Amino acid sequence: MLRKHLDYYLRYLDHDIPAGLVVFLVALPLCLGIAVASGAPPFSGVIAGIVGGLVVSIASGSQLSVSGPAAGLAVIVAAAVEKLGFDGMLLAVALSGLIQVAMGYVRAGVIGAYFPSSVIKGMLAAIGVILIMKQLPHAVGYDADAESDLSFLEGDSHTSFSFLTSALQSISPGATLVACVSLGILILWETPTIKERKILSLVPGPLVAVIFGVFFNLIARSALPSLAIAPQHLVGLPVISGPLEFFREFHFPDLHLLANAQVYVTAATIALVGSLETLLSLEAADKLDPLKRTAPPDQELKAQGLGNFISGMVGGLPITAVIVRSSANINAGAHTKVSAVVHGLLLLLAVMFLSSILNMIPLACLAAVLLLTGYKLAKPKLTIEQYEKGFDQFAPFAITIAAILLTDLLEGMAIGMAVGIFFVLRGNYHSAFALTRDGSNYLLRLQKDVSFLNKAPLRDILDSIEPDSYVVIDGTRATFIDHDIMETLDDFFKAAGDDNIRVELKNMRGLAPVNGLVAAA
Repeated sequence: MLRKHLDYYLRYLDHDIPAGLVVFLVALPLCLGIAVASGAPPFSGVIAGIVGGLVVSIASGSQLSVSGPAAGLAVIVAAAVEKLGFDGMLLAVALSGLIQVAMGYVRAGVIGAYFPSSVIKGMLAAIGVILIMKQLPHAVGYDADAESDLSFLEGDSHTSFSFLTSALQSISPGATLVACVSLGILILWETPTIKERKILSLVPGPLVAVIFGVFFNLIARSALPSLAIAPQHLVGLPVISGPLEFFREFHFPDLHLLANAQVYVTAATIALVGSLETLLSLEAADKLDPLKRTAPPDQELKAQGLGNFISGMVGGLPITAVIVRSSANINAGAHTKVSAVVHGLLLLLAVMFLSSILNMIPLACLAAVLLLTGYKLAKPKLTIEQYEKGFDQFAPFAITIAAILLTDLLEGMAIGMAVGIFFVLRGNYHSAFALTRDGSNYLLRLQKDVSFLNKAPLRDILDSIEPDSYVVIDGTRATFIDHDIMETLDDFFKAAGDDNIRVELKNMRGLAPVNGLVAAA
């Protein structure tokens, strides 16, 4: 069996190694950028990418999904760093991994199906808006300390916009130029003009933007000092020259913070949101898989949990399956998980031996990458699509966005879920049954599940039936009838004779709560 698996992975090396190189080139700027967006050291983003490639990919049941630090968790991580410090955030990440492993063992892989899609889309759109707000200061080269950089995460919208106003009044010409040109390159790389040219399409847009930023700054330092980007606006990886120095840079969580309740709240939030993002990305990757393979979601939760535990214990950001890297992997021709492992290995080698070169990358380049990522999450087209689907879909979507922006991610998701459930119940409330009248004949048709929530409207309908009538109650379409509903029908049967109302039950046998009442009727 082992030999068979080994032969399978070796068979596609000519596809998987080039695909791993492409994913590495896409992932490197994202790992650095997401770390900066999270208020964490850039090294932590690369560590998460390495663990995602070398640990999660091997443990996962997916052949094409690629894991690493995700933009969707940047907001949670930034708030955790603000409240708990970097050591506390790492502890929360490690604990979130244990929670995910437990979720995998209790078969919670179906959790994504219980969140309304409108709420999930609202969450991602809100994260996109926050990413844009966070990255604008970096894009214009604004000097701010970590506290002010994260101030808008505390739920004060006035502080948020005054912070952005200060940033836009302190523009650095060089950083702004690099961000604008980088954004232009990224947009150009999304057009058919580039995609139709095979050689250019193989080179990731983020890599081109990063290379431009590095060379621009090198030229500006000697030829145009006024446009040179200050050292504090460049990537700040520790300078490493070999495996031993790499391992010395590991940062460990503070276990004394296990007594802090906020650590567990943050861990649960990371586990929940990270699991949702993973399951959504996994489903999308399965749909893109040319061989139509389906990855087991419970095994994926265990793999992500193992990765998050290790990442948190050695100084890395939280990890999820990421659709951007997964789609790049599939488009590059990957056949097996070897490509994801190759990408993790290349990240490891890059941070071990090329850190001095990576430290030449302007933060403005990474800000451009994340600005485009934020736009894709919160693009106006998404809002229009939700609006066109009707008020029941648009309201939870819009309220989730507003709630997250005005509170925080966890509270906003809770509010969005409450609104989403309200509209589900509202839809069920109105569609559980239908009454049709023809003279003195009535047909009461019960639809799907009839729960206690429908008791009040059922009473109103039964009260509207006039004396000397004939009523047929049809349960053909019903799959379950609640005991409260049966008691309401029982009361109606007992009083029907007083008004000379005859009642007939149709196709209601086999529904457990009905049997006793059918016999009585």
